[in-house]
Amino acid sequence: MGSTKTKMNVWQLTMITAINMIGSGLIMLPADLAQVGTMSILSWIITTIGATALAYGFARCGMFSKRDGGMGGYSEYTFGKSGNFMANYGYAIACTIANVAIAVTIVGYALTFLGIKLSPAMNTACVILVVWLTTIPNFFSAKITGIIGSFTIWGIIGPVIIFCIIGWFWFSPSLFAASWNPHHLGLFHGISQSISITLWAFLGLESASANMEAVENPQRDVPIACLGGTIGAGIIYIVSTSIIQGIVPGHLLANSNAPFGLVFATMFTPLVGKIVTGIMVLACFGSLLAWQFTLGQVFKSSAGQNYFPKIFKKVSKKDVPVVGLVILCILQSLFALLTISPTLNKEFETIVNLSIVTNMIPYVLSMAAVPVIQKCAGIKGKSALIPSIITFLAGVYSLYAMYTSGAQAMLYGGVVALFGWTLYGALANRFEKENDLLNKDFK
Repeated sequence: MGSTKTKMNVWQLTMITAINMIGSGLIMLPADLAQVGTMSILSWIITTIGATALAYGFARCGMFSKRDGGMGGYSEYTFGKSGNFMANYGYAIACTIANVAIAVTIVGYALTFLGIKLSPAMNTACVILVVWLTTIPNFFSAKITGIIGSFTIWGIIGPVIIFCIIGWFWFSPSLFAASWNPHHLGLFHGISQSISITLWAFLGLESASANMEAVENPQRDVPIACLGGTIGAGIIYIVSTSIIQGIVPGHLLANSNAPFGLVFATMFTPLVGKIVTGIMVLACFGSLLAWQFTLGQVFKSSAGQNYFPKIFKKVSKKDVPVVGLVILCILQSLFALLTISPTLNKEFETIVNLSIVTNMIPYVLSMAAVPVIQKCAGIKGKSALIPSIITFLAGVYSLYAMYTSGAQAMLYGGVVALFGWTLYGALANRFEKENDLLNKDFK
């Protein structure tokens, strides 16, 4: 156990939590939100509250769970080995899909940077190319991948924070008001239209409790950092997307493949916009490079627990799951082909909605596990009741987010979930002894 001098304080942990969420998921959102109008700020507020409740739930899980395996370990408290499997399965599928969405973002910004327009088929071909280009370098050096990913993320965070500070000088309240509800949607329908797309920006909040062993006072600091980091990220999201809709007319923003490049071009000159666009292309590329490596590790870890085929845990001399990464690349390429859309914005929205639905599987399972985790840790009375209520509401919010993703995403997500249960049925015999031991723990 390290000295407190070498550990993070609550402010440092809060900053890391926020930075883990603010990334490539944000920079395409203004275009999608512009299709709803500036009333999407209401969706941001609701999503920030829901995401904060989820972050609090994960903080409780991280503080009191004695099981390894992250969300799978949390879910096992209430749902046994099948819950552990489904949490790992849902998260792995969600990450696979989400990486394709990041690839779409890279292509959108890159084509804008180059001033090129392509057909839907060529757009998809470029997405597939990016998927492979960000995977192959991971075959050779995990260390370089980590360095590139941790450095390039600032190519996204830097411009966004600068924009949040100086963008107000170009902000037009009248333009913001005029774009409030361009399609005359009902209040509930208008809010629901953008709930799933705003939650996309918060995905990764489950990692907020991952660093609890590196902080001075985890019982106090982890909940503060989880809540503070999520609220801080939410403020940046609300401010940045609201300002941009008060600078760029909604119809231009809604059709842009690089909304932050467009707004910097509007504020300054086309050259400045192009420079920002280019920086974000490189930043997203580095981000996806790191996420592809992480995805390989997620499948490798699950294969090590006998949840996925053994081929995913096969590693090279450099301890890289090369074969697994190749298989995942093929799956992502097929998925990109299945989601070809008239525009990159539409393709991004389709992929994000399905990613949300699959990502909510481990979220709902983890939130439902909090009461049992607290009971096993000896937490009683109000100390257990209030967190249980908050995490129950977080679970309800997760279901609402799934609903707002649309019928198509729910249909495909339902098929993915049912296939997961079918797959677990084929593997259940592997865990029979472990389930018996688990049941004895609660007798």
